[in-house]
Amino acid sequence: MDLLYKSTRNAEKTVTASEAILKGLAEDGGLFVPVEIPKLDLSMDELKEMSYQETAYEVMKLFLTDFTEEELKHCIASAYDAKFDTTEIAPLVKIRDGVYHLELFHGATIAFKDMALSILPHLLTTAARKNQVTNDIVILTATSGDTGKAALAGFADVPGTKIIVFYPKNGVSKVQELQMVTQKGANTAVVAIHGNFDNAQTGVKQLFEDKELEKELADAGYQFSSANSINIGRLVPQVVYYVYAYAKLLQKGEIAAGEEINVTVPTGNFGNILAAYYAKQMGVPITKLICASNENKVLFDFFRTGVYDKNREFVLTSSPSMDILISSNLERLIYQIAGQSANKNLELMDALKTAGTYAITPEMKKELQDFVGGYATEADTRQAIHETYADTGYVMDTHTAVASHVCNVYRQESGDSHKMVIASTASPYKFVRSVMTAIDENYASVDELELMEDLKKVSKTEIPKAIQDILDAQILHRRECDVDQMKATVREILKVEGK
Repeated sequence: MDLLYKSTRNAEKTVTASEAILKGLAEDGGLFVPVEIPKLDLSMDELKEMSYQETAYEVMKLFLTDFTEEELKHCIASAYDAKFDTTEIAPLVKIRDGVYHLELFHGATIAFKDMALSILPHLLTTAARKNQVTNDIVILTATSGDTGKAALAGFADVPGTKIIVFYPKNGVSKVQELQMVTQKGANTAVVAIHGNFDNAQTGVKQLFEDKELEKELADAGYQFSSANSINIGRLVPQVVYYVYAYAKLLQKGEIAAGEEINVTVPTGNFGNILAAYYAKQMGVPITKLICASNENKVLFDFFRTGVYDKNREFVLTSSPSMDILISSNLERLIYQIAGQSANKNLELMDALKTAGTYAITPEMKKELQDFVGGYATEADTRQAIHETYADTGYVMDTHTAVASHVCNVYRQESGDSHKMVIASTASPYKFVRSVMTAIDENYASVDELELMEDLKKVSKTEIPKAIQDILDAQILHRRECDVDQMKATVREILKVEGK
């Protein structure tokens, strides 16, 4: 029987998995969620012997039930191939006793977004064929740094698609910006907005909900879809690596069958940790989900108080992919803990839109027992990088360092001795200046390109191809706009006439 999807803001209407992937965002502005989380139908003993690709099929077939076995296996084989620089796709590295880093940055753009965005174009084009879509699909996305490049790389020159990425000017790292503005592909467009990520994300959501623009696009042979983690086609592939990580711990003899583990995830938009929550619901023995924030600690405050409040100073940090005050994917969890009440969820989302804050009920707060919030200051982040390197020789990026600090504090304060998997979300090469100056302040005066060679020496790893490719690349995208010009900019890129 097919697993259907419904909007977090309307419980009445259901759609298939392929329809949900195609639409990206529900027409009412809600996010698509499965009517129920499926349970794994294989044991961990069976899964532990599987490759990443085989595990991906066993997990994704349960969510994407209207895809045939042939279609889904083709999407998986096309995604998880030589684009990744390691055959394991997501290696699990033991850092110290009981703590393991799940390295999710071995794809084409050296960030965890590759894990989902390598497969999304294949899922989307397959979904378009299944639903007899004749329009070109326009991927419209906002990025806090990593989604943009990973989506651009995934969709570049894919027939029947175009992609437009908005990012905050001066709100991403130098490497992140270069990765985007040098992107080739006749169907790609990159726009820097004068504002922060939340402005970009809100602007994109408004464009999705704009009925006038939707009609103009349809008349011109286009329809919008999303590559952000609001798209269920982004979220489902992320569930895979938590299942894979547990199975690999079992295979390596690091845990016993059925032994519970904890997971720590550096979190901005809440998609990556939500995927871990879905994995737990599927039957992976995860006990605590530790949500690690940087100084934009809106999620830390939410888990502590039950109040979500975005009315606060926006802080630019050395972990820019987490510089977010509106965590879009949290809506899926809110819907779940509200007893799948679309009305209650809509009430809270309206409050967020109008007042910038909402409070969940005591009953809802009780449903959050699986989650623990923590945060790291900039000084904590630097210290985590420095001490981990000094103690183990392992070099991690700033986002992973936020998670590492929060993990250490949680273990010390709680006395919880469960084995811990930390989602390692980006290569240190992506944030080379912040990483190298944390290791030794003397690197502060060194040119960024020279720092790449220094990082190669201290980490004993090769400079990734993704970095080598941008060093001499030509800048191809120079568009900038104000937040209120985003609609006009989309029209201009697509050559669509406004009224």
